[in-house]
Amino acid sequence: MEALLTMAGSDYSQAMANADTDIAVDERASILKAQRSDARAFETLYRLHVDKIYGLCLRMTGNVSEAEDCTQEAFIQAWKKMAKFRGDSAFATWLHRIAVNAVLGRIRKSKREQDRIQAVSEVEPVRVATVDTGELRDLANAIDRLPERARHVFVLNAVYGYSHEEAAGMLGIAAGTSKAQLHRARRLLSQQLEDQGFTA
Repeated sequence: MEALLTMAGSDYSQAMANADTDIAVDERASILKAQRSDARAFETLYRLHVDKIYGLCLRMTGNVSEAEDCTQEAFIQAWKKMAKFRGDSAFATWLHRIAVNAVLGRIRKSKREQDRIQAVSEVEPVRVATVDTGELRDLANAIDRLPERARHVFVLNAVYGYSHEEAAGMLGIAAGTSKAQLHRARRLLSQQLEDQGFTA
């Protein structure tokens, strides 16, 4: 029985490895076709990567609606820039950079709009609703509460595994700033979790 299970496990592992290879081959073929303006090939790439890109946008924005908009914008930009993809990095990494730029662009635009509204408004500034101080349900809630810059670095470095140099390049900051923001993010997360009664 054990031998049968071992063989079955081995067969399963081999099947999964073959599936990964098939996906990689399919992705490369789709990239080449999409670079020649093949919309169906780009749709294949979209289906392969949309969940991960949405996850990245959601973690960076902390807002479902914003994440959906940023994901859409990222794929629109990817379609426009397909001819520029040279394969120097993995296609997923290239998409991540575009998604990060979409998030940062949306944040800049939002801040400009808020500044314009405040400049022309004569009423008292709208008070931002205070965050519910109830117990944190999970780490995702704690990450959402981090200051914007610390959250972006934490997501790219601690969640997605990018180096400080890579994260800094995506965010347009120095590698030293990335390190400082990651340290800040970890300290703030630790404080939040301790405040809620979680112990290390």
